[in-house]
Amino acid sequence: MVFDLSRLRGPKNNTKLQRDYRLRLTNMASPPPLPSSTSVLSSASSLADSLFQRSLDDLIKSLRSDPSSEPSIIARSLSEIRREIRSSDPLTKSIALQKLTYLSSLHFHSMSFAAFHTLELLPSPSPQTKRLAYLAASLSFHPSTTELLPLATHQLHKDLTSLSTSSSSSSFPFLPSLPLHLLSLASSADLSSHLASDLVPLLSRSSPLQPKAVAATYRVLSLCPSTVPVLFKPLVDCLSSDNPLTVSAAVGAFCELSAPPNDPAPYLPLAPEIYRVLVNSRSNWTLIKALKIFSRLVPLEPRLGTRIVEPLSKFLRESQAKSLVLECIKTVVSCLPTHTEAMRLAIDKIKELLSSDDDPNLRYLGLQTLGMLAPGHLWALEESREVVAQSLTDPDRSICHEALRVMMAMTLQENSIESCTLLVRQAAKSDPEFANEILDSVLTSCSKDFYELVVDFDWYVSLLGEMARIVHCTKGDEISRQLVDIGLRVRDARPELVRVARELLIDPSLLGNHFLYNVLSAAAWISGEYVEFSKDPMELVEALLQPRTSLLPTSARAVYIQSVLKVLTFSCNSYIDESSSLVNDTVIARMLSLIEMTVGPLAESEEAEVEDRVRNLLGVVRLVANIKDLSGDKDKDGMIYEVVRVMDALFSDEMGPVSANAQKKVSVPEDLDLKDNLADLSEFISDNDAAMSRSNPSILFYPQSRNASEEVEVGPTSVAESTSLKEHRKRHGLYYLSTDKETTEPELTEDYPRVNETLPPSNGDTTRRVKVTKLRPTVVKLDEGEDLATSSSLSTKVEAMKDDPLSGAIKDVLLGKKGNGASSSFDASSSSQGKGKDKVKGKEIKSKKGEEGESKDRHKGRRKHKHRKEPAPPVSVAQETPVIQDFLL
Repeated sequence: MVFDLSRLRGPKNNTKLQRDYRLRLTNMASPPPLPSSTSVLSSASSLADSLFQRSLDDLIKSLRSDPSSEPSIIARSLSEIRREIRSSDPLTKSIALQKLTYLSSLHFHSMSFAAFHTLELLPSPSPQTKRLAYLAASLSFHPSTTELLPLATHQLHKDLTSLSTSSSSSSFPFLPSLPLHLLSLASSADLSSHLASDLVPLLSRSSPLQPKAVAATYRVLSLCPSTVPVLFKPLVDCLSSDNPLTVSAAVGAFCELSAPPNDPAPYLPLAPEIYRVLVNSRSNWTLIKALKIFSRLVPLEPRLGTRIVEPLSKFLRESQAKSLVLECIKTVVSCLPTHTEAMRLAIDKIKELLSSDDDPNLRYLGLQTLGMLAPGHLWALEESREVVAQSLTDPDRSICHEALRVMMAMTLQENSIESCTLLVRQAAKSDPEFANEILDSVLTSCSKDFYELVVDFDWYVSLLGEMARIVHCTKGDEISRQLVDIGLRVRDARPELVRVARELLIDPSLLGNHFLYNVLSAAAWISGEYVEFSKDPMELVEALLQPRTSLLPTSARAVYIQSVLKVLTFSCNSYIDESSSLVNDTVIARMLSLIEMTVGPLAESEEAEVEDRVRNLLGVVRLVANIKDLSGDKDKDGMIYEVVRVMDALFSDEMGPVSANAQKKVSVPEDLDLKDNLADLSEFISDNDAAMSRSNPSILFYPQSRNASEEVEVGPTSVAESTSLKEHRKRHGLYYLSTDKETTEPELTEDYPRVNETLPPSNGDTTRRVKVTKLRPTVVKLDEGEDLATSSSLSTKVEAMKDDPLSGAIKDVLLGKKGNGASSSFDASSSSQGKGKDKVKGKEIKSKKGEEGESKDRHKGRRKHKHRKEPAPPVSVAQETPVIQDFLL
């Protein structure tokens, strides 16, 4: 083996080091004694790793010299790092950790395997090594390695407490911030609880480390709410610091702590401090955070809006920072909708953002804030309708999406026809993805609340047909559902439905689009169900039996054939009753001939449903083949005519909509126990039943061969099985449904409100007047109870917000519960809300003592109230709410 002595550390001409290296190699080559072979080999391996270890510069040069071999170089480097990081030499370990940090930062390789080795370098006296260890620790610690964090508690405590007396801070100014940086990025609840007290001196003393201590405090409070009594008061004091960076960090911390899903109510007493920051700060970033806090507090205390409206209006008029103006607009729109002057300023700024042709980002933000005006200020949206419509064709996809959202927000009954027609035409010219998003928005908005936006159902039905004809349409399922649903609910729309269904059926180009199979199936069902509105039944039969229908799936072809049966039955009945001039001898003969010629070959189809319906249709064709009498005599009392009338009556019964809650209304029989365990049924299964289940694992609907006829033999086994089944039913009747209809049970009727009946008025806005020439037809509604889920979901969110442990801990500290020293020292010098709180408490105690007839000093009573030991009576929610000073309100 040849060793390159130039790889040695130090000067190349260091002959002493080379001589020592040769001596070591000679000792390694000589055969050592057997008992100490392991120690010598490990020391030799460690020495080799130290002498021939590649540095970070070598790794970077190798990666840049051959970019094509980057994966193999990284894999080889990771293998070396895994071996070197276990070395006992701190310098070798630190170089390996340095290379691993580089690969993790730029090539996103996991450092979790090096978490323990990182902790070994934290106590290093070398500043460079300590800095590297803290950086690697912040990258290597994540939820899967947090169990190692308690090992760093002592070292972090030592570094945090020695910051004030550190003599190396002048030479190495980065060292004091290293533990704070690690605590902010990687921490746990246990580590936070142990180190919370170490952050208090850093928060209380004005220094360059104070902003970083604030950031670490936010992390600690988020992970461990039990530290609130220790850290909350010093964190509040940072709001009145002379250092703008500290104030900005404190406002940012409270902004994050009050963000959803946390409850912002406990932070109401901090409104005076945040208001001072809002008025006095000159940092746009700090002002934005303060506005975010007020946007959460104003809904809880509306009187705060009258105080912040003046600085908000000032920012809107004078500020040139678009980010601050945007946050002011959001705050005004969401929290101050009743302040006319501020709303007018915000709307003017929104229009300025929309007119920024040179900056697409500002146009996107303008559309986003414009959508926030709905539904309270729809007049502002109507003023910008043209700009929103033009934004639908913007090259920027995000602007198109936001313009679509704004367009749907401004759609009402008055302008639904104009807006939806514009959107569907735009979808026909857009790319496939955006076109389907437009169609989905139109379908969702128009069908909401039982088609509340739709006034003219004839127009909407034709619009559905136009949507289906768009080349890139993939919303066939929803279009078909709405076509059928409108047919069931709106009687007046059925003639137009039949016309639209005819246009879809006679178009052979639609049969090749698999996204429209459900639409064609719905059109076929509508044509057969409402055939009385058809102008040419023969044309419908030709469209339903055209050759390209073979491209349809089984389910759609079955619907087509069933619709042909309905059209044929209607035509025969019309011919008998002479009620239609469109049906005569020639039409009936052509119809029967076409059906028999087209449908006949399908009688041998391997699709069970198609075969069943084809045979039914052919049976009816053969039955009514004699209905045409060439002599002109018609025996209307004959059997054939009677069968035609019965079938027509069968299909003429009107189908109504089914409530989504219909299944819940079905009562369970009293003798049926659904909660009982059915495991004991296995004791009564006979061997024959088990054998049959093994021999016949499934039922075959499609026979393998139509030519071979198989005979089914019924032997004595079936008789025995039926007998055992009867015996089992007698012994275990509670597991079976009753076969006899009981007259005492309530019968389920299919009656539903007719479209001409007057329905009770809705709870919506009755003052809105729709200026249309055609009255909106009545829509059958059966599912009014479906909206109850929304209120329950909102209540669930409120309960989840109230149960937040961090908000509860902060509320306890501000209200002075549990005798916390932090709350008692929360006086007017730091935050003046304590006076208002004591004032309210004093009034409560005075009223109680007045009832008891005691005449004691109010201050003495207040002290008694503060230190009393007897349990307090239950306090209402209004008394638990933190108090805001009157001077602010």
